[in-house]
Amino acid sequence: MVPASVADYRELARRRLPRLLFDYIDGGSYAEVTLARNLADFQSIALRQRVMRDMTRLDLSVQTLGQTWAMPVGLAPVGLAGMYARRGEVQAARAAAGAGVPFCLSTAGICAVEEVARDAAPPWYQLYMLKDRGYMRELLARVHAAGCPVLVFTVDLPAAGTRYRDVRSGLSGPRSLGGALNRVWQGASRPAWLWDVWARGRPHLFGNVVAAIPEARGIDDFWVWVGRNFDRGVTWEDLAWVRETWDRPIVLKGVLDPDDAREAARLGADGIVVSNHGGRQLDGVRSSVSALPPIVDAVGGQLEVYLDGGVRSGLDVLKALALGAKACFLGRAWAYALGAGGQKQVSRMLSTLRAELSTAMVLTGCTDASRAGKSLLDTLKLEDHFVSSASAPSTSPDLAG
Repeated sequence: MVPASVADYRELARRRLPRLLFDYIDGGSYAEVTLARNLADFQSIALRQRVMRDMTRLDLSVQTLGQTWAMPVGLAPVGLAGMYARRGEVQAARAAAGAGVPFCLSTAGICAVEEVARDAAPPWYQLYMLKDRGYMRELLARVHAAGCPVLVFTVDLPAAGTRYRDVRSGLSGPRSLGGALNRVWQGASRPAWLWDVWARGRPHLFGNVVAAIPEARGIDDFWVWVGRNFDRGVTWEDLAWVRETWDRPIVLKGVLDPDDAREAARLGADGIVVSNHGGRQLDGVRSSVSALPPIVDAVGGQLEVYLDGGVRSGLDVLKALALGAKACFLGRAWAYALGAGGQKQVSRMLSTLRAELSTAMVLTGCTDASRAGKSLLDTLKLEDHFVSSASAPSTSPDLAG
């Protein structure tokens, strides 16, 4: 298959990856209601087609937090990316650098921040609040020394959501001999992945937290440590602690409520990502795109507002921009492409997304992505969409959001 869309990369990743890794990318929490909403709500927003305008010059660039991106798209943090392709975080970071967009490295990445900075470019860095503040201080010092320009503080994961697909596939849940044999079979049934990643992509450790658990021998040991160290006691006061420790821009990821957005602005965050963690945390909440307009109304003039969740095309990017987002972060889209074929496919996916965004701008009469507004949308359809957004859509497992 020659991939033409994000859905095609998803299918190629499904064919190449062991089931437990594909389901980790593809799945959401519980019944996956929110995961499906992320896609369905984007699909129900209508763009407003305009004609007979001079569209010979387009500007897709965006300036934010002291940086200029070639288009309003970034690669969101995705855990375990180094298991989808050999040293996958480095490959994805190279693709992002080639496209002129930022790459955000997950704390739960296989490659350490120093490796990504050395072999690609200094990434944005995603941080979880852990109980051990001494270790967090050391980690932030490493991230700072690596040249990371922005800290992305994920605030919607004091505890991990229950993901049924991960239990069924064997990635999580109780360990048993049968489960171990199932995991071995899954790897052996994907020989290309087995050779490229399992044999040649070692070490398979969470590179950013290796020093915290030197006795760890594999990913399972790291999952246990990370699970025990997520801090359920985190409060807004902890943002002040992070601010004292980090002197570069801070973006809070996982904001879905206008009151939380106002608090983030009041306490000095430089940006927020409107996000429901891709439908992987609290199931049954609203989609990210339906949560975006009231948050923009509340704090859009005080900090940068980004969005992730459900973005599958350049058309989706333009819709989010029209609703007030500064830019969109992609998670599953680039993870699918990475699993489908590494850096080359991530680069190709980003090129496709850019072409889709360009076409959408031409056909809506938008010459400057940074000036996109609600005039690009069919307002009647938009009103209908948000009035009905509280109702639950169909939850097909194929609708990864």
